[in-house]
Amino acid sequence: MEHRYFLFGTLRHPPLLERVLGRPAQTRPAVLPDHAVMRVEGQSFPILVPQPGAQATGALLETDAEGAAALDLYEDGYDYHPREHPVQTAEGPVTARVFITDSDALRPAEPWDLDQWVRDHAAATVESVDEVMDLARRFPPAVQQARYPMLLARTDSALRARRNPAPATLRRQPGPQDVQTLALRRPYAWFFGVEEADLRFRRFDGSLSPPITRAGLVMADAVTVLPYDPCTDRVMLVEQYRFGPQMRGDPNPWSLEPVAGRIDPGEPPDAAARRETAEETGLHLDRLIPVARCYPSPGAVSEYLFLFVGLTDLSSADEGTGGLASESEDIRSHVIPFDRLMALIDSHEVDTGPLLTTAWWLAVNRDRLRAP
Repeated sequence: MEHRYFLFGTLRHPPLLERVLGRPAQTRPAVLPDHAVMRVEGQSFPILVPQPGAQATGALLETDAEGAAALDLYEDGYDYHPREHPVQTAEGPVTARVFITDSDALRPAEPWDLDQWVRDHAAATVESVDEVMDLARRFPPAVQQARYPMLLARTDSALRARRNPAPATLRRQPGPQDVQTLALRRPYAWFFGVEEADLRFRRFDGSLSPPITRAGLVMADAVTVLPYDPCTDRVMLVEQYRFGPQMRGDPNPWSLEPVAGRIDPGEPPDAAARRETAEETGLHLDRLIPVARCYPSPGAVSEYLFLFVGLTDLSSADEGTGGLASESEDIRSHVIPFDRLMALIDSHEVDTGPLLTTAWWLAVNRDRLRAP
């Protein structure tokens, strides 16, 4: 039995559709009268909105029961469900399944642009399909909606890692069978996720290890920025409440840090650094200097950091509060002399790794940056 679907959103992108179906697919143009395709507020994917006189452009797909089940599962993760609607094709009107949502959490914003989505989000979305479908099998849609922005950022991080591999001149250059994943589980998924794997890895004597189990916290790539004014020899630190120290049992969970934030899908690290600096401090950076790239805790955390120093004018910078209310950020900024920063490091009041690394880099390069 053939099942007919009208696809109005991301599934119009052939690589995504084929990844979901697990095989190539053929579609033909179609439109849905009296509807508009709008971006979901806070997300990259669209929603269908009734709008008299409008026409939603899409693609008509005919598939078998196996393909229909795959499509329904994929869209169920976003709380979209198929309903029968009449659509128009070049051959005349037909009835097709259209993915509709009644979720109050998904609200329309501006008109959705397929070409822009392909440029900015398609690669990460295709990369995320397997995890999206795994989550849809095991969790309610609310989990997917909370997890999806970080999931896209995480898969974008994986693409970035493959595009820009670090050298292997001293360490091993791995081959395709040097790490063998026997089973993969995702026991927890919300804003962050946890992955647990049974695996074997190539030992230094050339043999494979026995099967072992490892678990880790799944996070996306991030940036940190230490604003520095070479004219006044001052830096800006930000202070905010952090859950990590509280989990450790630290009696003071307020932390002194550089500016920091996640890299959005499709966003270059330097653009993320400038965006996060503006959001947290209101500063405009004159020049952004790369300091290092690193895994802060590679034994159990997938996070990868791009560390920067941002040259800027701090002569009239405000020591106020900032951050995005939408992310519950409450951030206080401090403009202090560089020597005060090093004293805070010596006293251990500054004890966050990215700030320590960047401060020590600045200590080595400060005279060069201050030179006329």
